[in-house]
Formats: sequence, C-alpha cells, structure tokens
Amino acid sequence: MKKSVIVAAICLTTVSIFYTSCKKSTTTTTPTPTPAGPTLYTRVGGTAMVSDPTHAGTMIEQGRLTLRSVVDSSINVIAADAQLQPYFTVLFAELGAHNTSGLTALSQNFTDFMCTATGSTNAAYGYGGKSMKDAHNPSYNNRISMKVNAADFDKFVGDIGTGLAKNGVNSTNNAQLVNDLVALLETTKADIVQR
Repeated sequence: MKKSVIVAAICLTTVSIFYTSCKKSTTTTTPTPTPAGPTLYTRVGGTAMVSDPTHAGTMIEQGRLTLRSVVDSSINVIAADAQLQPYFTVLFAELGAHNTSGLTALSQNFTDFMCTATGSTNAAYGYGGKSMKDAHNPSYNNRISMKVNAADFDKFVGDIGTGLAKNGVNSTNNAQLVNDLVALLETTKADIVQR
C-alpha cells in the first residue's frame, strides 16, 4: 500500500510539472505552425469521432484521444524519472495530500497544447496557457520548482518518446511520425531551457 502511494505521488508530481508548464493564464503562446500537407494531428487520428474509453457515452476526436493517451503515459514516465522529479515538488505535494486536481489540469492543458501544436482546428481543444518561457520560470509560475537545463529538457523529450512507445508509436513502426513529434517538441527548447 505504501509503495502504491509513493508511486502515485511520483506520478502526480510529474503531472504537476506539466501542469505548471501548461496551466492557463493570461499570457498565451501559439505553437509553431505545422507545414503544408497532412498535419501531425491528422496523422495521429484527426477529426474522426470515436467513443471515449474513459468517459462512457462521450465521443472524442481520434487525434485528441491519441494525444491524450500519449500525454498521460508520458506523465507517468516522467513522474517515475528521478532526474525530472525535482521540478514537480508542488504537484507531488498535492498528490501526497490526495489532491489530483493539478494532475488532471496538467493532463488537459498539455493535451490542449499538443492538439494545437499538431494542427487541430477544433476550438474546444485550443491551448490558452502560459507562454513556454513563463511556464518554465519559477519567477512567473510557482508550480515549477526551478529553471530547466538542456540535459533535463532532452530527458523530458526522451520520456515523451517512451510515452509514444507505450501507445504503439515507435521508430520501428512509424519513424517519421516520431521524428516529426520530437521536432515539434524541440521548437519549444529555446523558451523552456533557461539555465
């Protein structure tokens, strides 16, 4: 039981970090537009409506469902990553107190960011959070414990790759999609890495 609580706390801390970087605010950022041709959003499922497995009786776009699944898997990977845990002390403290609201918000906001960044045109999935620069600066966002360095950013991108693989997307079966998603994440590096 104690081990389950610790694992849950770690997962929540990881989510808190992402929540910190994606929490809604009045300062917004627009992710880099995707090139002409099928958008990444289309390539991960697009606008086809499917049943939402976590909300019975609700329909969701396949693209959002795919991205949400990857985000949630990645949050769990990041929460278990000792190198990245120090960034999420606020989230882990919330999880330790059985408060999952920060984790839920992190998942939704990070998914919104990914939907917008990959080319979704559904206004319901639009990202309205802080700029990446402000979201990753403790002076502007008290949910992140310290500024990010390049090695930790690279580790984060690797953990997202693990989240992709947990959802059946890897360099063996879809190298171009993985490379394009990693390239998309790399466009945020200059704003996120601040030390």
